[in-house]
Amino acid sequence: MIIVEPRVELVQSSSAALQLIESAGRTCYQSEGHCDPETFIRRLIQRGHESVLEHASASFRIICDRGVSHELVRHRIASYSQESTRYCNYQKSGLQFIEPPDLTSDQHMAWGLACARAEESYSRMVGSGCSPQIARSVLPNCLKTELVMTANFREWRHFIKLRCAPAAHPQMRQIAVRIRGALIHRWPAVFDDLADIAG
Repeated sequence: MIIVEPRVELVQSSSAALQLIESAGRTCYQSEGHCDPETFIRRLIQRGHESVLEHASASFRIICDRGVSHELVRHRIASYSQESTRYCNYQKSGLQFIEPPDLTSDQHMAWGLACARAEESYSRMVGSGCSPQIARSVLPNCLKTELVMTANFREWRHFIKLRCAPAAHPQMRQIAVRIRGALIHRWPAVFDDLADIAG
């Protein structure tokens, strides 16, 4: 049994995203050169004129457990490509799991035992000729999965507001906080007003 950490990596984004957003916004107002691009974009966001943010997008490679991935794909204004438990044969590479946070030692032991049993059952089923798409039925939500998620900047802002909030699932919040950090680092004018959302 292999335990891996959740990870997030920015893999692709709109080239010249800020210039594209600025150009779209200035088209609406026919306002050239009244202020620098970052100030202009911040003003658009403050006014609630976020539709211009839909012109730019970012893609992240996310490693999380399958339970968290089911929450991710509920964000409908996004595109996803996810590791397939139907076609991947984990008997060859070994099963990987994401450990839930804040387990007591007894809880950790119970969790580890459940994962080991699931791995053993999966291997036994595949070893006896069962296809991976059927054997996957014994795999737990904490099975590691990998996916690429692409969304426009407006949707990333919506995602951050929902998924960095205290009511979000702790493992989802862990992913969302990392995504928020990468977006703020790369495009502060678009995302730094979201830095104080709890998470």
